[in-house]
Amino acid sequence: MNGLARRLGLSLLGPVFAVLVALVISAVVIALIGEDPIEAFRVMVDLGDSPSQQVQSIVVVLNRAVPLFLAGLAVAVAFRMGLFNIGVEGQYRMATILAAAAGAAVALPGPLHVLLVVVVAMVVGAVWAGIVGVLKVTRGVSEVISSIMLNFIALGLASFLLTGPLRGSPPGASIVTTSEIPESGRVPSLNGLLTALGLAAPRSGLYGFLVVAVVVGVVVAVLLQRTRFGFDLRATGLSPSAATASGVDARGMVVKTMLISGGIAGLIGLPDLLGSQYDYGTEFTAGLGFLGIAVALLGRSSPIGIALAALLFAFLDRAALPLQFADIPSSVVTIIQGTIVLAVVIANEVARRLALRSAERAGASAGPGPDSGGDDGAPPPPGPDGGQRVRTGAPEDVQA
Repeated sequence: MNGLARRLGLSLLGPVFAVLVALVISAVVIALIGEDPIEAFRVMVDLGDSPSQQVQSIVVVLNRAVPLFLAGLAVAVAFRMGLFNIGVEGQYRMATILAAAAGAAVALPGPLHVLLVVVVAMVVGAVWAGIVGVLKVTRGVSEVISSIMLNFIALGLASFLLTGPLRGSPPGASIVTTSEIPESGRVPSLNGLLTALGLAAPRSGLYGFLVVAVVVGVVVAVLLQRTRFGFDLRATGLSPSAATASGVDARGMVVKTMLISGGIAGLIGLPDLLGSQYDYGTEFTAGLGFLGIAVALLGRSSPIGIALAALLFAFLDRAALPLQFADIPSSVVTIIQGTIVLAVVIANEVARRLALRSAERAGASAGPGPDSGGDDGAPPPPGPDGGQRVRTGAPEDVQA
């Protein structure tokens, strides 16, 4: 029990430290520009005076958190493999524009229409990310370099498609968009659930895609933590050579991981596409892929942690507008987000080293027992589920 509490405390140390440091630095910056930090933070946490305003603020935060959560999951899957998928931005932009075009081009019954849009988005995202994986295992190209280059290609190709073959807006329109997805291809809001709970009806709809995001989060958590594939993925990320020696196709795992990461990335734009905008245009939400990296870092690549981090970043995004109304620069939000990213990297490294030292002290104090399989060459004891423990030098063993 003490060991579990210690590991939990160390896992929370990084995110909590990052948030506290970001708040302190932001308070200093606000004071330096001549504003009151306390007033700025009060404005940020003020959700409104009336119940309807408060519910509307909560809905805005949740709607913003859904794509951020999906973006964090996409990045986290690659992180678990030791891959840095910076190409999430390009993957979801390509997936969204092609899914919007496919959804507008057909007329199907409601569930099938939505399913078609989702499948097209996931396939396009997976294919675009799969290019990164194939280049890495066949030509040795760093996934960082190739995904960055593919981001530029995706943005340019999406712009060409939007202004050319997939354009749906009339000539001379100030905002260029694809054709609008019909009613059958839209995801209904969850406002009925809010009113059923006795809450005031918000002005805008709570994205029904929230349910899909929760399901995706559960599936990813089970896949990574409770399946053989998840074990192989984590083992390959820790040591590709050791994983290969134990029979894991490390090269194949790279491609599969990028396909899964890209498939999730393809869903990022769908909450906005199917929940409010119904087309892809020049004003479609951008930058979600890069924010997903920060969300995954703050959430320590755990689905639950990513959900909390997505809510935090969504709350900060929503606070930008009230800050402007209070004559406080909305760039304060950007400062907080940027500081969180820097602080969490440092804090995670500190937490990792503390966990490693704690594990070393615990091992030294326990000492090799008569049946521990210490230095006599005997294998380590099996885990509680009967699987062989693989000692990796990390704070926790990985079990097969």
